[in-house]
Amino acid sequence: MNPRISRHPHGIVAVDTEYLYPGHAAAHIIRQNDRAAFVDVGTNYSVPYLLAALEELGIARAAVDYVFLTHVHLDHAGGAGTLLEALPNAAAVLHPRGAPHMIDPAKLIAGSKVVYGEERFEQLYGELVPIPAARVRVVQDGEHYDFAGRDLQLIHTPGHALHHYAIVDAAHASIFPGDTFGISYRHFDTPQGAFITPTTTPTQFDPEQLIASIERMLSFVPESMYLMHYSRVRDVPRLAQSLRAQIRELVAITVRHSNAEDRYAAIRADMLQLWLRLARKHGCTQTDAQIEELLGNDLDLNTQGLVVWDDRRRKSAG
Repeated sequence: MNPRISRHPHGIVAVDTEYLYPGHAAAHIIRQNDRAAFVDVGTNYSVPYLLAALEELGIARAAVDYVFLTHVHLDHAGGAGTLLEALPNAAAVLHPRGAPHMIDPAKLIAGSKVVYGEERFEQLYGELVPIPAARVRVVQDGEHYDFAGRDLQLIHTPGHALHHYAIVDAAHASIFPGDTFGISYRHFDTPQGAFITPTTTPTQFDPEQLIASIERMLSFVPESMYLMHYSRVRDVPRLAQSLRAQIRELVAITVRHSNAEDRYAAIRADMLQLWLRLARKHGCTQTDAQIEELLGNDLDLNTQGLVVWDDRRRKSAG
């Protein structure tokens, strides 16, 4: 097993979870003194790569204190139960809304199968292993964790999901935002820097909450964001401005097509055109077809999330 590892400053290491394709999703290991913690873990199929990364880094499994799960979407947390079986001293740290679904994942499995279908769910995630309640810590908004002398503050960041938190490593001007600060694949890096898009996946996307959570993270003045999709980005104010503008544009697209005969297709098509336009402006050199292929999964999930949000919006409007 040969894990794809990227080493970053301040003892932070990204490990490719090999989800969908290389460079799509990264779990992070924070190393402090002789201890370690994971931030998000990928799926059951990611676990061998994570354990191999520990071995390559010379970190004993017993030296892992925490598995921080920013939220319980399965590309982030699906392998947590399996991983914890191999980490005798680690606690799983979860949002109060997310913890019950990792202790008893039945509803999480059922909801994910609605999104993906039975066969695709099995291919992507396998059989979810529950996390024993005794190994779960529920994090309150603003709570501080002393990780081997390194202060980590966990803040609730709804918008992508109600069960979402981010990890602020203030001493190193870094934040682990899960999916709250969008996605930025290294395939699209140019001399202008990183290219970023928001993620509005089902079922709890809320544009105002998401923008508010982005603003809250910016208040810590981070120099680096360690994204699940995909790892370290800098130039944070520029990326935040792009995210805010895109969130508002995606809302406008959704409202414009709210009564369309094929609402899903119309929203997806306009989202693709928005991203193609922004990618060209950013200097991306891939063809339109290549960009659509790389972003296809995100286009589909984002469209599903926007449709769910639109249904909720229309229902609340009466």
